[in-house]
Order: sequence, then C-alpha cells, then structure tokens
Amino acid sequence: MLPAGSAAAALDGSGVVISEFYGGGGNGGAEYTHDFVELYNPTDAAVSLDGWSVQYRNNAGTSAAQVTPLTGSIPAGGHYLVQWAKGTGGTKALPTPDATGTVSASATGGQVWLASTTTALNPPVGNVTGAPIVDFLGASPTSPSYEGAPVTAPPANPTSLQRAADGKDRDDNSLDFVVAAPTPQNSGPAPEPEPEPEPEPVDPVDVTIAEIQGTGAETPLDRTALVRTRGVVTASYPTGGFDGFYLQTAGTGGDPKPAEGGASDAVFVWLGSSSVSYPEIGDHVEVVGLPTESNGLTRVDARAASQGSTAVLTEPAEAVKPRELVLPAPELREQYEGELVLPTEAYTVSNNFNLNNFGEIGLAVGDTPLITPTEVARPGTPELDDVKADNAARAIAIDDGSSTNFLGSATNKAIPLPWVSGGDVVRVNATATITDPVVIDWRNNTWKYQPTEQLTAEGDAPATFEDTRTAAPEEVGGDLQLATFNVLNYFTTTGEEWAVAGSGRSCTYYTDREGANVTNDRCDPNGPRGAANQANLERQEAKIVAAINAIDADVISLEEIENSAAFGLDRDEALATLVAALNEQAGADHWAYVPSPAAVPADEDVIRTAFIYQPASVETVGDSVIHDDEAVFFNAREPLAQAFKPAGGADDDAFAVIVNHFKSKSTSGAPSSGDNANGEQGAWNGDRVRQAESLADFTAEFAAEAGTEAVFLTGDFNSYTQEDPLQVLYGEGFTDIASEGEWSYSFSGMSGSLDHVLANEAATAMVTGSDIWEINAVESVAYEYSRSNYNATDFYAPDAYRSSDHEPHVVGIAVGEAEPAPATVVTPGTVQNAYGDVVRVPVQIETEGAAGGRVDLHWNGGIIGSADVVDGKAVVEVPRRVLTPKSYRVLVRYSGDATTQAADGGVTIQVGKARTNLLLSATQPLPAGRSGTLTIRIGNSSGFPATGWVNVVYGGKAFRVFATRGLATITLQPGRVGTHRASVYYEGSATVSPAFGTLSIRVG
Repeated sequence: MLPAGSAAAALDGSGVVISEFYGGGGNGGAEYTHDFVELYNPTDAAVSLDGWSVQYRNNAGTSAAQVTPLTGSIPAGGHYLVQWAKGTGGTKALPTPDATGTVSASATGGQVWLASTTTALNPPVGNVTGAPIVDFLGASPTSPSYEGAPVTAPPANPTSLQRAADGKDRDDNSLDFVVAAPTPQNSGPAPEPEPEPEPEPVDPVDVTIAEIQGTGAETPLDRTALVRTRGVVTASYPTGGFDGFYLQTAGTGGDPKPAEGGASDAVFVWLGSSSVSYPEIGDHVEVVGLPTESNGLTRVDARAASQGSTAVLTEPAEAVKPRELVLPAPELREQYEGELVLPTEAYTVSNNFNLNNFGEIGLAVGDTPLITPTEVARPGTPELDDVKADNAARAIAIDDGSSTNFLGSATNKAIPLPWVSGGDVVRVNATATITDPVVIDWRNNTWKYQPTEQLTAEGDAPATFEDTRTAAPEEVGGDLQLATFNVLNYFTTTGEEWAVAGSGRSCTYYTDREGANVTNDRCDPNGPRGAANQANLERQEAKIVAAINAIDADVISLEEIENSAAFGLDRDEALATLVAALNEQAGADHWAYVPSPAAVPADEDVIRTAFIYQPASVETVGDSVIHDDEAVFFNAREPLAQAFKPAGGADDDAFAVIVNHFKSKSTSGAPSSGDNANGEQGAWNGDRVRQAESLADFTAEFAAEAGTEAVFLTGDFNSYTQEDPLQVLYGEGFTDIASEGEWSYSFSGMSGSLDHVLANEAATAMVTGSDIWEINAVESVAYEYSRSNYNATDFYAPDAYRSSDHEPHVVGIAVGEAEPAPATVVTPGTVQNAYGDVVRVPVQIETEGAAGGRVDLHWNGGIIGSADVVDGKAVVEVPRRVLTPKSYRVLVRYSGDATTQAADGGVTIQVGKARTNLLLSATQPLPAGRSGTLTIRIGNSSGFPATGWVNVVYGGKAFRVFATRGLATITLQPGRVGTHRASVYYEGSATVSPAFGTLSIRVG
C-alpha cells in the first residue's frame, strides 16, 4: 500500500509529470493504432528514467498494477513517449516511442502513474502521494484513486486526457487534465505545427451579465459565439491561479434578493495564465469573450486566444454595492454566483482541514458546526435525513482567493499560510465573523466566499475568528477525575531505528519541505506507526506530556500507544518512557502506570491501550486484566480492565475502568462486505457490534471479580453516539456521559464523538461533571508534530494543542464522601452593553455557608469569561469583542467546591452596536470655483475599523459612498462664495451604530 494525502508532483520546474494519456488506440473511431502515455520534463536539465516505470490498472482496480519499465532519459523541457498495446483499428502509427509495453488500456479511463521504481505498486483508494509515486492520474470521474480529485470528464476512442492549456500542475487531476484530440510526442524534436488559418472576424453580441448567467446552473448562451458586456470590477486575481476577475453590472447590489430571484448580476472573467494587464477593482470595464462553464462556474473566456478582450472605459459607472446576504438554500444560491456580498449572519468554523493545504475554511451558519448525522440520529431514520439537510443548508466555505496547494511543490511550501501565519488560530466550533465584502462563487464543487483579492499572510483578512483555546479542561467536580485520551500512535520505536535494525524491513515516510523524514507512512512488515526519528519523537512527546499534565486527572486511559512487545521489548517499555517524561515535567512520582498483566493475548496489534494514574490520590485494586476474545477482537485492541480506589480508602469504594479501542471505520486494506460493508456507520460496523457485545459480557465478569458495582467504559469506540455498537452498550444499562456542545472528533467537516466515557447505573450516580477539552480535533493539523517545517511558517510548539487528532474527555466522580450542599446560581437576569465594551456579569452562589470555586460563562461550546468565587460572589468579565451585537442566552456554570455542589444558571447578555463618532474635515477655505475633498473618519468603540454606507448632502446634492477601514472621501464640486453645510449620515453596519454629523465649509 501507499499513502493517501496531497500529491507532490509539480510542473513548476521540480519534476517529471504525466502530460497525456490515451487508451483508445486501435478502437473504432480512433486515429492512432496504439494506446500511449506521454511524459514531460519541465526542468532545465535532462532527467534519467533508468529504474523508473509507468504503471496502469483499470478504473475498478485496487490491487497491484501492470508495469512498463523505462530506460534512458527525458530531455530538459522535452517529452518521452511510452507506447502500449495495438488495437485492430486506427489509421496512424505513433511517433517512434521511447519505451514500449503491453498494457491494453481502457479508452474511457483507468489509473496511470509514474513511479521511481519498477516494482508493481498498489496505491490506496483516495488521494495518492509520496515516493515512489512521482505523478498520478485518475483518468475517469469514477476513479477510486486520484491526485487531488479525479478528472471531471472521461476520454473516449478519438480523444485523450492531456494537461490543460495553462500547463500548470495543481496536484489536482480535475483541474490539470482536459479531454482533447491526442497529440503524441516523443523525446525527439516536436513536429512543426501546421499553420492555422486566420479566423474570420466575428462581431460579438451585446448582452447583459444576467443574460450570460441565466436562471439555471449553466449559461443559456451559445458557448461558441462571442458576447460583449460591461460592468464594474469587484474582485481581481492576477496572482494565485484564478487568472481572472469578477465583473458585476454597475449599480447592482445592496438589498437582498427575493427568495427566488432570477439571475446573478456578476460573472467571472477568465484571462488565462498568460501575462496580461488586469483592471483595478472599481474600474468600469467592457469585456468580449465566450460564455463558458468551468466545473459549474459560469465565466467569460476573454483570452486573446479565444478572440476575447478587456478594455477599461473612461465613462463613469455607478458603483456596485455589497449585497446583504442571508445564506439561501443550496438550490437558490445560483442567483448570487459571483456577486459582491456582505454576509449578515453569525457563522461557526466547521472545517479547518483544508486550511493547511488550500487556505480554505469550512463554515456553518449558526452557533454550531456541521454535525456528523449519526452523532445525533439513528441510521436509516427520517431524523438522519433531517440532519443531512440541515448540514447542506448551513454549509459554505471561505477561501483565500487562490488555488495554491501549500502542501504541493517546494515553491508553494515556501509561501506562508494565509489566515494563521500571523499567530491567529482558526478552530472548529469557534465563532467566525465576516467583516468585509466578499464574492460568493462555486469552485471545487463547493459554494465559497472569496476575498476580493488573493489573501496572503501579510494581507488584511475579510474575516475574524474567536480564539477558544483554554489552558486546562473545565472543572468537573468530584474528589477524583477520570479521563480518556488517544495519544496518536505514540511509538518510542522510531521508523528509521526499526528499519535499519533488521533485514527485510522497510519504511516510507512523510517528509517536510526540506525532504527530512517526519513521520512514518508505512513500515513493513507490521512496523512502528509514529515518529520517523528521535527528533520528531521528542516533538510528539513534548505535546502529549503538556496535554496530559494539563488534564491532570487521577486516572487516565490511553489509546494508540506502542505495544513494545511487538518490537522485542518489555510490553510496557513505551508506557514507562511516557510516564518518566510526564514525571520529569510534573515532578517525581506524580504519575505511575498500571503494569501489563501476566496473561496477554497471543496475537496483539502493535498499538495497545493502557492506564496511568496518580498514586497520591488513587491506588489499584488487584491486577489488570485483558479481555482475550480473539474471535471478535482479531482486528481491534482487546479491552484492558483495572479496578481503582481512593488512596488509602476501603475496597468498598472501588470502581472499575475498562479502556477500549474498537475496529476503525477505515476502508483501507482488505475490502469489507456483509454487515461490515462501508455504509452510513463506516466500514466494519458488524465487527464493532460484536466487539460491544463481547465487552458487555466481560464487563459483568470483571466487576464481579473486582467486587464493585460501578463500572466505567472509556476509550475510542470508533462509533458515533447514535450508532449500533453504542446502542448495544446502552441496552446493557450504560449511559454516555456526554459534554453538551462539545465533540471528540472532526471528520469531513463534521463534528461528532468517537471517544466516550460510558457508565453503568452505579457509576453514573458518582458523576459530578464532564468536559471534552477541545485541544486537538478542533485545531488545524498544521500545529501537529507531524507537520513540523511543512510550511514557511513553522507552527510547531511544545504545547498541548494538536497533540493528537482526538479530544481528551474528563469526568468528575465522587467516591465515598459526604454529599456536598446544593447551590443556586443567581444573576441579574439581563446585562446590557455596547459592542467593544467589557461585559460584566455579577453572580451570587446561594448555598449553606460561603461558597468558593469558580464561575464560567459558556456560550457556543466555549468559555467566554471566568471568575473566582469569594464568599459566594463573583463578577465575571466577558472581554471586548467576544460577543457581536445581538441577544445571547449564556450558561452560567458554577464549578462547586469541597462542600458545595456544582450548579448551573443563566443570564441574557444584550450586546448593542458599537458607539460611533464622526470626525469630518474638508479643505478650508475651499477656493471659489474649485473642487475639494470632504474626509469622513468613522470612530467606534469596537476597536475594528468601520465599514458601511455614508450619505452626504452638500450644495443641494446627495452623495452615497461606501466606507472601508473607517474612512470615506467625497469630492465636493465648486460652489458659490459663502458658508455651506455638509450633512453626513453613516448608516452603520452589523456591529457599528449609525451616526450623524455636520460640517460648515467656507467657500471664498
């Protein structure tokens, strides 16, 4: 197998690429007699292909491929032709091939790759990257393997797939390859092209932009007939790969459209990748070109090669106004395609996976991210369909105005990531506020907001994001805390160390931008899965240690830690190493680990589960036990059980914890079938159900042997909350100790919990609180140790954030102590303030005695303010700009203390718009008969520069101008001698109040 991820081949001078694939040779309607693959060398030096190969498997193939070895070299800037099987038809032979093979390719696609080996390879399903694969082409829209995404259209008998005219390699087959007539070329000189006849001049047809767009998904116009249209430039992308600009009909925008309101007034104008002059934003422009579609985006092809042209007009045009936008349903968004909009709704970050490679952030309307459907609804129910529909209705992305793959070529990796390189963080479940007008468009099968120019690390972003990071989990009460944590393949046996220590071993690696090994991709046979070398192990360990010591729970179950016995060491070697590192930071003997039992399964995975604990507060009761049921756990980690009690306490206070790591949902490896087939609950669901059933039987046996009624089940169950395996455990009397508004995992832009703490009836009665500490799944992968030095900005830090890809879950439990006194949280009910001011919420805890502890204000899945309780009172401050103008119902959570129960209350926080002041200035005195400038500066209490419309009445005339960055200017026309008054009205914005001012202007 080979890794899935972002492809590395690039046509930027860094390596050889596939430039054409033809599988119709000799078929009916084919011109050429043979199938072929053509390679291209964009570098300025010849590249030896000795020991390389071109490999092929059909479109349904997921096994090893047919191999055609290569020899010789490919010249600088030259091609290399690989001839394959001959058919019975065709009329023309290929040019003399540079290599030949016997592959009989499909005319309608397949999977083709260039490899730096002659060994038959077996790429995985999905996005393919990494040595020894140099370049990959998924040559059909249904190809199971591809680079970036499969091509959008298949070839046929008379056509081939070849690099698009702009010649770029964006590491995305859907963008890089087009269907065209085959043009095979070998390593010899290119044939002289036949001169093309000069085209007859064609008069373009005058149309409006709305007529180009039409009311459907595609343009209704003839795509071969030139059109001419006019508009105002609202966004321009001369860099970044979009290669064009947005044009909108003059004077349009402003108010929202009717619910079902016709055609868009904007269109993308494509200029191609050639060096051309771009108009400026705000220019009045006339465009001539062909109305076309590009993967669902309507555009005008204004390239000179298409007889197109762009001309900036000198005549004035009414400005385009940003259209206030409440995100419509997906089927109604086409009417806004390409328009300049100012979204007015609150958004939540739902997906930051593509931030690390394409500078794109997934958003969801409202105060929650998109939710994994089976997290909240049972499979196969109408409720599940409702969740899917809600996700579709709320989803949109905000992009960086470019197609740059920051994990692609070395050149791209040297570009600092936008959005976050300045130190800002963009976390799932955090509030996103769009502050500046953006363009709404359709790219890569997704509706997106685009900035009006390419966003760079140094540029002003059109959106801001709430920083929801916290230094520790929330208080969960109780006299003991129990946690579970997936430690992301913590292996103290590194790939480089293991590979050189024995014959027949090999590892492939993920590498940083300098080519240094960072993490293991695959080590065969059955080797380590973590860091590639000691330096990266130290980076990984530092983050895990920081996270666990901050969690500071009394008992922590661990998943995905090395089973050191698999590498000829003591089974607990890696576990002992981690505990030593924890103690080095936290203090000697702060942590201990539960040793492996004498009896262990005969056939274990290379990863395992484990327990660590704090001997000052808890002690073990009896030995640990592994549930050795190989019949159902043959493809998972066997459950590990241990009983604990408070240090020095009675055995009657013992409770049992069983840590689990069920079979994953992955479809990699052997294909699943039957009740394990990949479906709504992922692959291998049948095996997970059987594992849950076996666990339930073992739980009862272990609890009886340990002499306790209270049992907690912890770990990575690889099952979302409403899926079948957990239903089995619910049926056995277990309750999911959930943490509202928080989830342990983020996948495909949706949030849900794969990691759980389950408690039976006796254990549930002990629970005092629960918190999922959001430090991992919500963070961009850019912060993970495995991405160290992947970008010009190195995001690695030895802290807890992105120490894993799963969130830790912490639960408070009360063991053998008197019941704390109940408490009531009292607040004023409603607190008001303006945006940009600190909000202060007085809180009183009514209980027996004088309460201590802490009060937290919870909103949108995070804490927005905290304060210590002293003598039952606290004032909680919400920092300025955390809450935007609207009314919020905020949870007030009191943590409790040693004698007082935790309690919840509520408060309504009403945030008004920021207070505004206008500073007006003008040329004084204004010379008679000459124009001057009125400058309007908009100050406000929010701390952010204001935007919005400004209305001015002067000299009997009204003007309207859009203010950005708190500034607007208007040219005053010549007037008569005397004193005149300018009246200015700022309309305000979503966060800033309106304001009115006047200025006397002397003319003389």
